[in-house]
Amino acid sequence: MRMEITVAEFKELFKGLGSPDELFEMLRVDIREQVGRYFTELMRTELTGFLGRERYERQQEPSNHRNGSYERSITLKGIGEVTAKVPRDRLGTYRTQVLPRGRRYEKGITEDLSLMFLTGINTRSLSLISRRLLGRKLSHTEISEANKELSDAIEQWRSRDLSKEAIKFLFIDGVNFKMRVGDSVDNVPVLAVIGVTHNGFKTVLGLQSGDKESASSWREFFKDLKQRGLNTDDVRLGVMDGLPGLETVFKEEFTHAKTQRCQVHVARNVLAKVPKKLKKEVADEIRSIFYASSKKKAQQFFRDFEKKRQRDLPSAVKCLGNSLESCLTYLEFPEDEWISLRTTNVIERLNKEFKRRTRPMEIVAGENACYRLLAFISLKMELHWRSTPVGKVRRNLPFFNNFN
Repeated sequence: MRMEITVAEFKELFKGLGSPDELFEMLRVDIREQVGRYFTELMRTELTGFLGRERYERQQEPSNHRNGSYERSITLKGIGEVTAKVPRDRLGTYRTQVLPRGRRYEKGITEDLSLMFLTGINTRSLSLISRRLLGRKLSHTEISEANKELSDAIEQWRSRDLSKEAIKFLFIDGVNFKMRVGDSVDNVPVLAVIGVTHNGFKTVLGLQSGDKESASSWREFFKDLKQRGLNTDDVRLGVMDGLPGLETVFKEEFTHAKTQRCQVHVARNVLAKVPKKLKKEVADEIRSIFYASSKKKAQQFFRDFEKKRQRDLPSAVKCLGNSLESCLTYLEFPEDEWISLRTTNVIERLNKEFKRRTRPMEIVAGENACYRLLAFISLKMELHWRSTPVGKVRRNLPFFNNFN
């Protein structure tokens, strides 16, 4: 069949189209209709093969028959919502392989939704923009269900084998999240451990819900790491803040390792006991202790500090004295690693990313949702860490400026 159109008719046709945006919308509608018809014909052909005969072809023996059709919609990436007619057989045994069963959109959209959610867009925002992006509005429940498909992969990552990881340092901390637990919202801590390999590369070894103030929670967390294959004989140092019982539990579980208290946390505790007018002066004196070139010099600087401040600042002197030895453990390791071992900055940076990503959500929708987010952030941070191995960073850390 050949269709002919005059120049005048062609001009009139284009006049009726209006703006390019209207033309684009017409094209999208036409494409969706064409794809719907394509799926319909494909499933009719599929049913023909299933029944073993063409339409209207008769057989002598009793057999199954076609039995009309029903409409079904599915959203395709880059096309939008497509409606097709799914044929039925009289016995109800035909199941199409063309369209995914029980799904209203293709798998590629599920992956895109999950990625957008992980990178910072919450479920309700995704629901609002889904019609523009996909051609069909998705409920926030549908988006949450799509994200759940990540749970199995995340759980495999959280429980992965650690026996091939040669870990020498552990950075340990916990962070609180507002999380929905049953019908209530609670502050739920998540324990985190970053391992440093013998080559200086950092990796997140574990994430586990638990009370960061509880020694028993840390003990179970460390036992889980060991059960997953972490070699305790390789671990030489644990870097942590002053959480109650953590240092004791760590020494019991990693008997060949030493502990390093975070100098930032200790400095904050000391300066909290110092009058405002003396904070800068005392901070400089603490820095001279922590940045000494040897343990012997650090101890001498502390004795000088003690002699000078004992009368006016006994509480500050006592606070620093109680933590001094655990703050100087890093001096027993190679000098090029000192800058990384003085503080828990490595894991604090990870915790800040955790908080930054979950801040727009206000409330995290349960433990599994929390793990999905934290695992994604952890893997993204590991890509960044590849360019900043421990022991190969710039030799400056002006953290005492925060106390001026």
